[in-house]
Amino acid sequence: RRMRLIDVTDEIGCVVEPLWLGRAEGVHRQLRTALPPDYAGRLAQVFANGGRLAVAAEGEAVLGVALWRLTENTYEGRRLYVDDLVTDAAQRSRGVGKALLNELVSRCRSQGLQQMLAVIGDSGNAASIGVHAACGFELVGVMKSVGRKFDRWVDVVIMQRALAVQP
Repeated sequence: RRMRLIDVTDEIGCVVEPLWLGRAEGVHRQLRTALPPDYAGRLAQVFANGGRLAVAAEGEAVLGVALWRLTENTYEGRRLYVDDLVTDAAQRSRGVGKALLNELVSRCRSQGLQQMLAVIGDSGNAASIGVHAACGFELVGVMKSVGRKFDRWVDVVIMQRALAVQP
């Protein structure tokens, strides 16, 4: 079987693959353990506020989940912000996270975006930092004890990838 990427939401945040949204839940909860019991309801709120979701799948199994949003403001223009990038624990080191992240890079380029930002919710997460670095992201900062993960405060790593030459 071959890994494929499936958009769970469309470009305006409507769920177009509800079956895959349900399948994504178990993998997503490996990272976001505090998500409420109504996963679909909570994600509907996230989608209504700009979030988008895609999964990496093999057969009917979800291997990884990417949750992101496009933002725009007057001083930076448009950029993509990665909320969550999680690979199923049993599938790590198989290129799933890299495939999802490279797909997001490709989408950003095709839309003419200038920047991508990733916030990694634990400075000790060498695997996530490594995947982002392998996809061209650079470390731009660390915020001390601002992230909450697995019932503890963690340092948050900010990584950035420039996609186009700034005018």
